[in-house]
Amino acid sequence: MAGALMVVLLAAANAGVFGHLWYFLDWGAGVAALVSLSGTVLWGVAATDRIVLAPGHRLLAQGVHRGLAVAGLTFLVLHVWVKIANERVTSSMAFVPFTDDRRPVLVGLGTLAAYLFLVTAVSGAVRSAFATPRKARWWRAIHMSAYLAWGASMVHGLKAGRPVSGSWVTIAYFAAVIGVAVVLAHRIVVRRRLVNERS
Repeated sequence: MAGALMVVLLAAANAGVFGHLWYFLDWGAGVAALVSLSGTVLWGVAATDRIVLAPGHRLLAQGVHRGLAVAGLTFLVLHVWVKIANERVTSSMAFVPFTDDRRPVLVGLGTLAAYLFLVTAVSGAVRSAFATPRKARWWRAIHMSAYLAWGASMVHGLKAGRPVSGSWVTIAYFAAVIGVAVVLAHRIVVRRRLVNERS
């Protein structure tokens, strides 16, 4: 089995597959992170719905939300690693915001977004530590930083990456913004309705 795997890997290396894979990862890891994290934001908002979704569906939405968050953070780590390995940024430029030589603001927004997504993920993982009403407010405030992270990552992805090669990329970004805006607007309307019903 190991011998067969070695033969396949050597054949793939001779065919130049890994060069193409590396080229794809240089561009695709960041896109995959952004798509996954956009889906995370969408499903996170959807998981709070109490009008359209039944309790079982909300549970499923929370599972999708968490799964996409893990995938998004994994792609994010891969994205940063590939950029450092390709010497597009240094480690310090990747981890210290606004220190990039060429595009400090755009790369810095990506760094800040990564940190905010990480804080949001950790707050989600330790949610039970915020079980009291007073602490729950802190949890919501920390978890809501995902919106800031998502907005910063959208700007970073559109402007810090390679130039957009087709209108489909702009359309995809626009669709992500519209999707989050629609789901968020629905959430706000539902919350207001629930507040009005209680008072």
